Amino acid sequence: MESIFHEKQEGSLCAQHCLNNLLQGEYFSPVELSSIAHQLDEEERMRMAEGGVTSEDYRTFLQPSGNMDDSGFFSIQVISNALKVWGLELILFNSPEYQRLSIDPINERSFICNYKEHWFTVRKLGKQWFNLNSLLTGPELISDTYLALFLAQLQQEGYSIFVVKGDLPDCEADQLLQMIRVQQMHRPKLIGEELAQLKEQRVQKTDLERVLEANDGSGMLDEDEEDLQRALALSRQEIDLEDEEADLRRAIQLSMQGTSRNIRQDIPQTSGTHLTSEELRKRREAYFEKQQQQQQQDPPGHPCEKPNASSGALDGDLGDAMSEEDMLQAAVTMSLETVRSNFKTEGKK
Repeated sequence: MESIFHEKQEGSLCAQHCLNNLLQGEYFSPVELSSIAHQLDEEERMRMAEGGVTSEDYRTFLQPSGNMDDSGFFSIQVISNALKVWGLELILFNSPEYQRLSIDPINERSFICNYKEHWFTVRKLGKQWFNLNSLLTGPELISDTYLALFLAQLQQEGYSIFVVKGDLPDCEADQLLQMIRVQQMHRPKLIGEELAQLKEQRVQKTDLERVLEANDGSGMLDEDEEDLQRALALSRQEIDLEDEEADLRRAIQLSMQGTSRNIRQDIPQTSGTHLTSEELRKRREAYFEKQQQQQQQDPPGHPCEKPNASSGALDGDLGDAMSEEDMLQAAVTMSLETVRSNFKTEGKK
């Protein structure tokens, strides 16, 4: 594809682009085509003068040229005369004379297409056809099977199609594509479509810059926002941790109060509502010392009576209560340590 010469649209110079894309090189300039147009105007003026310079037809002819205008448009007569320099001739594709020849389009070498004031070339390079429209961002590959359909579609859209007859000048692309075949993955876009996409991208970029400027003006940077969100999250976690600790302590308090109701009244009670395992151990030692003192005070020969069922039940209840309290206290301690560990870990992240 890189070896194919393709002039893109500039102003209204589509006739120049059409000729240069056909010949595969910068063969014509606006100045040269304007010279051909003026030459045609002069020849036509001389023919019109033969009928009298005072005739209405002659005065009408003296109006602005029909072979060119200030925008860069050139007529089919200018294009045809320019091609005669290279020994090339244009024949109308849908004329009765050409249709009687019954020539398959793929057996031709090139076509020139015109609609209103736009001209473009369809040419065979090597063994493949290409649409060299100057309004495209690059050459468009056309398969042999699609060529006839493509030309028929142009005719339905109102295009005039001319067959270029004669030997085209040699070019690098034609020689290279005789040896290799190219593949085209994506169809080239119209220049207007590409410009529209670029404009949309510029608008989006401008909007993004405007948003960034607004953020800078408020004094709030992305890093500051992240730090603030992280601090809020840690604060919420700390509040949740405090609430969980309070709930656990209340649960322990209620459990211990329910257990203590089953213990006999002669077991010393503390005014506090929370007993540690150390305090429970000391109270139990004091209880057994009191039992031993009572046994020593009994007279000889009168063995101490075995503890009654209520005393044994009391001891069992005390042991059960202590075991439950120990287990609850250990569970609370482990739970609180786990919560604090998780909180510290989240804070480091």
